[in-house]
Amino acid sequence: MRKNSATALLAAAAFSMLCGSAVADVSLSAIGMGHGAPTAAAFREFQEAVRRYSASGERFRIDTHCPSACTMFLSVRNVCIAPGASLAFHAGGNRHRGIMPEYTAQMLKTYRPALKRYLVSNRLMETLDFTTISGQEMISRFGYPPCR
Repeated sequence: MRKNSATALLAAAAFSMLCGSAVADVSLSAIGMGHGAPTAAAFREFQEAVRRYSASGERFRIDTHCPSACTMFLSVRNVCIAPGASLAFHAGGNRHRGIMPEYTAQMLKTYRPALKRYLVSNRLMETLDFTTISGQEMISRFGYPPCR
């Protein structure tokens, strides 16, 4: 089979699978937002994306490294975490502007109570240094659903 024909068949199959299900999956690795938010505008962009994916009903897969503001995707209504993913937490802010308590508070509001207690009690949200937690630990210790 020629390369163009194979590519067309694969694209058609992918389109058919997406259209055939009422709710499609969205993965963090596919949307290109697996990073932090160095500016106020970028932080607002993450907040809007979280609202949009929660409203859509789509399963949102955290399937890659997810640092900083990216962790706000944990509050998407149908979030799941791949065991091989990793999430990196720190206080809201950046090295140029310092810690910004209002951003830290907004990020903490997006986490489940067990995760929030862990981060706060260990003072991990009081520093700009990253603390990375594996996807497997997010599932087993903090109760986030695994991606199937």
